[in-house]
Amino acid sequence: MESKNQSRLTNTSSPFHAGEQELQSRSGKRDAMEKFGQRAIRAFMPDQHRKFFAQLPFIVIGSVDNSGWPWASILPGRPGFASSPTPTRLDINIQPINGDPLAQNIQNDAAPLGLLGIELHTRRRNRLNGRVVQNNTRGFSVAVDQSFGNCPQYIQHRSVDFIREPNKSSQLSKTKAFSKFSSDVTAIIGNADTFFVSSFVQSKDRPDIEGVDVSHRGGKSGFVKVDGNTLTIPDYSGNYHFNTLGNFLINPKAGLIFTDFTTGDIHMLTGTVEIIWDLDEELSTFQGAERAWKFTLDHGLTLKDGLPFRSTLGNFSPNSLLTGNWAETKALIAAKKLKGAWRPFNVTRIEDESDNIRSFYFQASDSLGLPTFEAGQFITLKITPDNVLGKAAKDIIRTYTVSSAPGENYYRISVKKESQGLASKYLHELVKVGDVIELKTPRGEFFIDSLKERPAVLIAGGVGITPMMSMAQHIFNEGVRRRHLRPLFIFYSARTTKQRAFSEQLNELQRRSDNKIKYYSFITAPTAGEKVGVDFNSDNRISIEVLQQVLPLDAYDFYLCGPTGFMQDMYNKLHYLGIAEHRIFAESFGPAVISRSTENSPTTVANSIEPEEAEESIITFAKSAFEQRWQQGGSTLLEVAEAHGLTPEFGCRTGACGACKVKLNEGNITYRTKPTAEYGKNEVLICCAVPEKNSENISIDL
Repeated sequence: MESKNQSRLTNTSSPFHAGEQELQSRSGKRDAMEKFGQRAIRAFMPDQHRKFFAQLPFIVIGSVDNSGWPWASILPGRPGFASSPTPTRLDINIQPINGDPLAQNIQNDAAPLGLLGIELHTRRRNRLNGRVVQNNTRGFSVAVDQSFGNCPQYIQHRSVDFIREPNKSSQLSKTKAFSKFSSDVTAIIGNADTFFVSSFVQSKDRPDIEGVDVSHRGGKSGFVKVDGNTLTIPDYSGNYHFNTLGNFLINPKAGLIFTDFTTGDIHMLTGTVEIIWDLDEELSTFQGAERAWKFTLDHGLTLKDGLPFRSTLGNFSPNSLLTGNWAETKALIAAKKLKGAWRPFNVTRIEDESDNIRSFYFQASDSLGLPTFEAGQFITLKITPDNVLGKAAKDIIRTYTVSSAPGENYYRISVKKESQGLASKYLHELVKVGDVIELKTPRGEFFIDSLKERPAVLIAGGVGITPMMSMAQHIFNEGVRRRHLRPLFIFYSARTTKQRAFSEQLNELQRRSDNKIKYYSFITAPTAGEKVGVDFNSDNRISIEVLQQVLPLDAYDFYLCGPTGFMQDMYNKLHYLGIAEHRIFAESFGPAVISRSTENSPTTVANSIEPEEAEESIITFAKSAFEQRWQQGGSTLLEVAEAHGLTPEFGCRTGACGACKVKLNEGNITYRTKPTAEYGKNEVLICCAVPEKNSENISIDL
């Protein structure tokens, strides 16, 4: 039973001040955070938090000096140096490190403090904001104003090993003041993967929610940019409390602390802050950045060998690995400028996913970054072999969906071996690790939005699982990063279990998502001894009855990929169930297109159009010096060229990849499917182009 002084903040008293509330409103989380705060932010320490602080080897503390500058401090001690005699009080039985401004800042009566208890080897953390109520030679005590837990996002796993007693100074210990960054400090900050930040607002009307806050910031090594005396820090998706940035909005000052965990040096900074809302090219390219802030140094301190412990990096937080750093961002910007150009990639890994599907992993060999893409898009690939299965070699251009998720340091394609497919046979039989293959940046109109609230249903047949694998992994990754996972159902049909790909990975996503991602396997030709409910969910095809039984009554977005017949069948079933046209999406490159049923929808998934075709035209292939009479309804320019023995580049036949682009010398053309690839004013995508109405002569540079 909670006593009066242990009760949560009342419903009439928000646990957030005006700055925090404004940022919550900006992010669309105001109402949700108010409800959460009323429930989770307390005016006392729960027993779990009291025990947690008592087992810590250090605490991070935010304070303010007499000149109004905030500081972040690390206060180390043997576990037990912090104890909680009552739920509304925390006793600290050790003094600050020599030279730390905290020693002076706690001398002020009722000095506001922000405390962060963080356990690096378990990635746990809890916050406490309060005021000094007692100070003596042994330490000081803090009265609790707010106590709340924090998630482990962006906390790297680290050990903490004491090399001397916490209250002892090293022979190397000394304090050095500075007003600009030295090369040594710049190097520590520029390579950091962790720092702590203190902020505050003056206690006025609501001292229980105003005052000092201290928080953790983490990311990949190199996520803090140093430019002279200014630091630029990306701000990632977090818990939406906005304690730090909310304080900045009212009082743009911050105290930062960076530590060298190998030498024990502590670098303490205080200065001014600017929040960046409108992201420039660099910040908008920075993976994971939703906003940013700049810190400009006013002055700082280095406490040489101030830490009595050393810390060894174990594993990076999974959340940190989903973000970027400034070096990667610079490389990505350079890579984006090569959009549409061929780039060399090394084959770094080859793995069999099933009896007939093999995955190929590609990493850029030109040291530039991999531009991010939308989960579900395809990549264009050029194979330039000396010999292809005994035939004379020439470039082979093909498009394959990317089966890896956005944000990885590689692209992965998963290719089915086709008996008549030169490209697939070459990939399966001749390509080996270490080979170099040219690729173009992923593109395409078939992709999923991870931010939507509406559940999504992925329906795949055979090798059609490849874009779905990218989508499912992306949905999961974004769920981890944003702490909200879009509900996902995956229906996958394969002929046999040996031909089924990615089953282990999809089952693992279901497990790790606590069944928010649901995976159903359909095997139409089971092997003797295999059992329904053990080896797969059903030995039948995906039926209307199955969809009705499995999917709760709700509105869904449906995504289809697989052979043409499979996609058409699934589309027809969804149409029969009354699913709106704009809720059905399907793979749109290659021959796998389907016919839509309603008058108001495109006639195919590839966004077909009704072209104004010429009644008759003469097509001239300028380089090859031949002409072809063409009549309305005839072949595309690519098909005409192939009929004459020409072998122009192509990859998709729907205007999606751009591989077939050639110069248009004369005449006008129209497209039977609306191209999504880029092309210039005097260029034509011949794979889906035909002569336009009243264009009697067409000349292309082929």
